[in-house]
Amino acid sequence: MDKLDAIFKPRSVVVIGASSTKGKVGHDIFANLLRGEFHGTLYPVNPTARAILSVPCYKSVLDIDDEIDLAMIILPPKVALAAVKDCVKKKVKGLVIVSAGFKEVGGEGAEIEEEIARICTEADIRLIGPNCLGVINPHADVRLNASFSTHMPEMGNISFISQSGALCTSVLDFAQSRGFGFSKFVSIGNKADVDEIDLLRYYHKDSETNVIMIYMEALRMRPGLIGEVKHIVSGHRPTPILVIKSGKTAAGASAAASHTGSIAGTEAVYNAIFDAAGIIRVDTVDNLFDYAIAFGAGRIPEGNRVAIITNAGGPGIIATDMSEISGLKLARFSKKTDEILHQYLPPTANFSNPVDVIGDASSDRYRYALEAVINDEGVDCVLMILTPQSMTDAIGTAKAIVSIYQNTTKPIICCFMGVVDVSAGVKYLHQHYVPVYSFPENAAKAMGKLYEANRWLTRTILPQYELSFDRERAADIVAQCVKSGKTVLGEYDGAELLKCYGFDLPPMEIAASAEDAVRISDDIGYPVVMKIASPQILHKSDAGGVALGLKTPEAVKKAHGEIMKNAAAYDPDARIDGVLVQQMAPPGLEVILGVTKNPGFGHLIMFGLGGIYVELFKNVTFRLAPIGRNNARRMITGIKGFEILIGFRGKPKADIEKVEKLLVGLSNMVMDNPEIKELDINPLLVHEKGKGATVADIIITFESSGDAVKQ
Repeated sequence: MDKLDAIFKPRSVVVIGASSTKGKVGHDIFANLLRGEFHGTLYPVNPTARAILSVPCYKSVLDIDDEIDLAMIILPPKVALAAVKDCVKKKVKGLVIVSAGFKEVGGEGAEIEEEIARICTEADIRLIGPNCLGVINPHADVRLNASFSTHMPEMGNISFISQSGALCTSVLDFAQSRGFGFSKFVSIGNKADVDEIDLLRYYHKDSETNVIMIYMEALRMRPGLIGEVKHIVSGHRPTPILVIKSGKTAAGASAAASHTGSIAGTEAVYNAIFDAAGIIRVDTVDNLFDYAIAFGAGRIPEGNRVAIITNAGGPGIIATDMSEISGLKLARFSKKTDEILHQYLPPTANFSNPVDVIGDASSDRYRYALEAVINDEGVDCVLMILTPQSMTDAIGTAKAIVSIYQNTTKPIICCFMGVVDVSAGVKYLHQHYVPVYSFPENAAKAMGKLYEANRWLTRTILPQYELSFDRERAADIVAQCVKSGKTVLGEYDGAELLKCYGFDLPPMEIAASAEDAVRISDDIGYPVVMKIASPQILHKSDAGGVALGLKTPEAVKKAHGEIMKNAAAYDPDARIDGVLVQQMAPPGLEVILGVTKNPGFGHLIMFGLGGIYVELFKNVTFRLAPIGRNNARRMITGIKGFEILIGFRGKPKADIEKVEKLLVGLSNMVMDNPEIKELDINPLLVHEKGKGATVADIIITFESSGDAVKQ
């Protein structure tokens, strides 16, 4: 038996802090439990009341003779702490603390919350909250509405998790208006004990939960979280997870020294987690419900070839446009399908995709069209659109759709446009778990999300690379930097560290004078690149501190003078170590590899098309370290314009395999050396397939002692 069963399926509930005053949380929660017809035994606790809603009251939980599964606590922090101690003595199995005034206000409230969490851990009691709405389970054998929401939702196959109690009441109200049902519903508040991963595990094992919806404000990162969530969404009994995450516009670190750090705000971390784990992120509550309805049907298309059937041209065009935007493509019908459509549809119909059965279509006409396209091997899924004409039989068409739906495994998503005239048909589709929407764009977007899930479930799993690294040498380099207080490494200092993890860099040396620069250029060979070497000037191009393709001693001398002059003008206080002279790398496609360390989450790895425009276009992908070959591959293929790497318009294919290995090496480097705070390799010049990649510019920063304290 799972310990959370005491919270979601209790046989007895005590409300500590029950109130006889209507409008108080303690009264309303107790009233909701009664009104919801809870199937267990209910006990109110209030030392000053004789009865609550005609139910005899107890002065303390310790006065109750029965065993207690769940205690609902609605008390201020100090009194709640005492109640928790009583619950431990009583051997209560689960707690929900609804009241606020704890960690969210800081100070003494936060201290009391920590003490309560410690007590519950020691007593092996699971705790939800504090500062939460409560728990709901509408199952006919439970009927638990242990919350201050007046709505007991219908029973469904979707479970919900929310950090916001206020949002929960709105979601429940919205769900009721759409006839939307839930299996389990919980508000987790401050997450003193039970958090998202606990509930994801519980819901995944729950045979009544087919889809999980989450409203998230902040995620508590745990070791192995991504791997565990991947198992939930794609392992045994896959359970889709849909998340709406608040705070999407939060800015990144303003003082970042690297391009990676300036791009990688908190949102990049969450997107990296969601992408790696297979979580589907949505932007609005409306989309959350739309996609949950589609996933709740339990059908995923095997491909993206969609057939559209409509009785009106305009909605069909809208559905076509949104289908293509959502990653779907119109299916091409077989000759047999075309013949069947011509046999049963009038001459004025449109027989190609989208199929227009014409406004006067009967339910039989819809049936014939749907049977024809659903049996076509070139069709993976179907969008059915009905607009209410005076002769339209909405309920008859719904019954025809359901009869076919029950004899196929392919997804069918419907759009019955309107409200009153189509209501009977919509209700019938709901009752038989056929997804139905009011507008074609919603239906098409939902089908697109189903296909997105298919791509995740059928993703290619490649064998990992067997790579060796000089970890000992790397650790020595980092230790020396930290010991000497060095917090920034440029190319000359950072080259040796990168070489330990498989990176190739051209020969280079720092010149103290123009004559020295000429000597070095003669030694390493022309053409050369020259760059200012200064720990204060990190973005050298911005300072006019870079000269490329220098082929003669005279050009080197001239460039040295200009670089030194530009650097002095850019930052008169900067320490100038000299000018780095580097053999010019062979040409290649410019990409960027980066790292930034995020408190609470660890190192975030970045890949994108590189150069000076990386911050402007932000065409990058992220993953949390550690990553292996498969995540490296998905990072590369996930950027816009990936086609340029595989030979766009006759260009040679880039050495993608080398970039994958370097991303894996970079991940290993930061996992081995957590002192690394930020890193940019920009650009990394990727050569033709089989010819590797060359680092053209790098910045590596280490944590200062102050940074370490902040972690």
